[in-house]
Amino acid sequence: MVVMHEQQTPTPSAHDQPHPARSPFVRRLMAVLALLLLVLFACLGTWQVVRLQWKLDLIDRVDARVHATPTALPPAAQWPQISKESDEYRAVALSGHYLYQFTAPVQALSELGAGFWLLTPFCTDEGHIVFVNRGFIPSSGDIATRFPARTAGANLCASKGEQVRLTGLLRIAEPKGGFLRDNDPVGNRWYSRDVAALTVARGFDPASTAPFFVDAGKNQDPQGAPERAVGGLTVISFPNNHLVYALTWYALALMVAAAWWWVARYEARRSRNADD
Repeated sequence: MVVMHEQQTPTPSAHDQPHPARSPFVRRLMAVLALLLLVLFACLGTWQVVRLQWKLDLIDRVDARVHATPTALPPAAQWPQISKESDEYRAVALSGHYLYQFTAPVQALSELGAGFWLLTPFCTDEGHIVFVNRGFIPSSGDIATRFPARTAGANLCASKGEQVRLTGLLRIAEPKGGFLRDNDPVGNRWYSRDVAALTVARGFDPASTAPFFVDAGKNQDPQGAPERAVGGLTVISFPNNHLVYALTWYALALMVAAAWWWVARYEARRSRNADD
C-alpha cells in the first residue's frame, strides 16, 4: 500500500515577511532632517574656513608688528583707541626712568619655571607713567617682604632717576585674575597684569598712566636694578585649529549625505517590495 504524504508549504517567518513601506510623511520628515543637518554642518565648516583666513591674517599682522622698527609710544590722546586687534605686540621704544619702589610681582609660569613677572612703573620723558614688565624672576624668599605695597605721592615723576632707554612690545592689560584666582591689591598679591588695578593700588593718576603695559626686550634690565629680571620671554602664540575643525564639519556633512542616500535606496526597495 502506498501512502501519500501531502507536502506542506512552510510558513514564512516574521523576518521573511516584507516590511511595509513607511508613510510619505515619515519619509519627507527624514529627508527634511537630513537636509537640515547637511546644511548646518556645511555652514559650520565654511565658518571655520572664514575663521582660518582671519587667523592667518592676524598672525601676519602681529608678525609684522613684532619685527618692525620700534616706534615711540602712542600719545595720551590716542590711549582710548588702543586695542588688542590693532596694537598688541607693537614694537615700541621708551626713554625715562624706573620707579623701582613701586614694583609689583605678578605670579607667572615661564620657560624658566614658576616665579614672578616684575611690573615696574616707568616715568617717560613726557611725564607719563607706563608699567613695564621688566622680566621674570624665580620664586625664592618672602615675596611680600621683598616687594612691599606702597602708595605714591604727588609729583611722582618730578625727581629724576637713572636714565633708561629700552625697547619692548606693547601689551594689552589683563583685567581678570589668573591661576583661577583674583588679584588681591590690599595684600599686594597679583595673578594677572591688571594695569587699572595696579594704577589704583599704587595711587597713580589714571589720566597720566597708560592703560597698557610694555614687555621689555632681552638683556635690557639696568645693571643697578634691584632683583635683576630676565626679559625677552614674551610668548607669541595663536592656536590655529580652524582647518581641522572645518574638515571635521565637512566630513560630518558628507556622512549625512551618504547616510541619506543609503536610506533613500533602502526605502525605495521596501516600497517596491510592498507593491509586489
